[in-house]
Amino acid sequence: MMENVNNFLTEIIDEDIANGLSETIHTRFPPEPNGYLHIGSAKAIFINWSIAKKYGGKFNLRYDDTNPVKEDTEYVDSIWEDIKWLTGEEPNGGVYYGSDYFETCYECACALIRDGKAYVDDLTQEEMRAYRGTLTEPGRESPYRSRTPEENLALFEDMRAGKFPDGTKTLRAKIDMASPNMNLRDPAIYRIVRAHHHRQGDRWCIYPLYDFAHPIQDAIEGITHSMCSIEFENHRPLYEWVVENCPLPHHPKQREFARLNITNTVMSKRYLRELVETGRVEGWDDPRMPTLCALRRRGYTPSAILDFVQRAGIAKANSLVDIKLLEHCIREELNKTALRRMAVLEPVRLVITNYPADKTEYFEVPNNPQDENAGTRKVPFTGTLYIEKSDFSEVPPPKFQRLKPDGEVRLMGAYIVRCSEVIKDGSGEVIEIRCTADLETGNSMPADGRKVKGTIHWVSEQTALDAEVCLYENLFTLENTGDVPEGTNYLDFLNPDSLKRLSGCKLEPSVAEVPEGTRMQFVRMGYFVKDREAGRFNRIVTLKDSFAKTLK
Repeated sequence: MMENVNNFLTEIIDEDIANGLSETIHTRFPPEPNGYLHIGSAKAIFINWSIAKKYGGKFNLRYDDTNPVKEDTEYVDSIWEDIKWLTGEEPNGGVYYGSDYFETCYECACALIRDGKAYVDDLTQEEMRAYRGTLTEPGRESPYRSRTPEENLALFEDMRAGKFPDGTKTLRAKIDMASPNMNLRDPAIYRIVRAHHHRQGDRWCIYPLYDFAHPIQDAIEGITHSMCSIEFENHRPLYEWVVENCPLPHHPKQREFARLNITNTVMSKRYLRELVETGRVEGWDDPRMPTLCALRRRGYTPSAILDFVQRAGIAKANSLVDIKLLEHCIREELNKTALRRMAVLEPVRLVITNYPADKTEYFEVPNNPQDENAGTRKVPFTGTLYIEKSDFSEVPPPKFQRLKPDGEVRLMGAYIVRCSEVIKDGSGEVIEIRCTADLETGNSMPADGRKVKGTIHWVSEQTALDAEVCLYENLFTLENTGDVPEGTNYLDFLNPDSLKRLSGCKLEPSVAEVPEGTRMQFVRMGYFVKDREAGRFNRIVTLKDSFAKTLK
């Protein structure tokens, strides 16, 4: 797969190599540990990891932990697990923390001050915004911009020493308040924040801002190509300014790609955190969430996610990718690899009146018809079974080929049965279907040559496992959650039917033997995974693949 990774970013690298770049290609993935990674992160991971693979280079994981207010070791640990799960390996370039470079960032800031390229400003955030100007009007210079390097250096040292309250002073790069690029209008590069850092403790009370720290971190690690999402394109001149004006050992190149946006999904960590903290989902790994840990719990595989990222495409133009493509990728994989098992999700009892009550026999059925090497298993058959309620109809619609009064169906892998009687409760609900079996058929065709079109699945009552099955739909009803109608909130479009819990489901006994995380096709019902909670199974995806026609 890695050898076939070609896109506009690899074309840039090929051109750099043709123009004399002799360094080992070195990339990085720099997540902020303020939440769990999501499928949009998978695109950034794939790009940086696969490009390093393609060129025989190095790939770093670097935690961008420069904002102590929202960061936590819980997120650090989850990011590490997700990257190993998605790529199948540890980053070959190493694991780093942006906070480990705080001293170098401070030294770079001091160098800029000494060169007259940075100054300490006393303007408040509101005043800075007012001085910044607009897209059509230039900004105004701060009244503190003319401080001498000596004065600025002393003030900056006092900032580090904790002599000023939070928010009272910032260090700003001195660039150009009239620049058409707002990011170059003397951007703040350091602020005062008294917050406990998960690695540095209380050692620092000043912290570098991302646009200043990131290029320094890239340069220290020897990154050749710093690939980030498209919203940083306007920040690139600032990235290059920092690299060119700070005493750094290396000059990395920043290039941008479009973020991954998926229908009926939100990708903002802020929104995802709100869903978790307000209890609208079970947690970061709720199988309805787009986080990698949630997709893992849902039963998605790393290979299906990476296949989806590649099929969605890597370009500079933003687009909205249909979530059905993701479903198609996992469905296509599981069709070839998943075990087949019988499960009745909404059971009704079926009694075979001419079958001995104390008899149990075993029918051999394939584990996966798509894979001859998957072998077979023996499923117990008795005179009392469970079938799906939807597989029986007293007043069947046209072309109904399942069980009906005086109608015949094949019990999958076993006998043909004919409905002879229907038992109902006081409310008119069907509680039992009585049938007679053609006991000469077994798993073969009827001796008289008649054709029986319908085939339904079943589970023996005596050996059935009780289970809870969770059926998932899209978390949001709005296709493009990035374009919420005026006067509404994204929470207004939460799908009330995104989770349906079915209790009292009946599963064939062999399911008890499979370990947590095993993916199975419950025949005719969809693909499911055994959850970490005992007795719970999560639907990964339905069997129906409407997107396959689109691809063709």
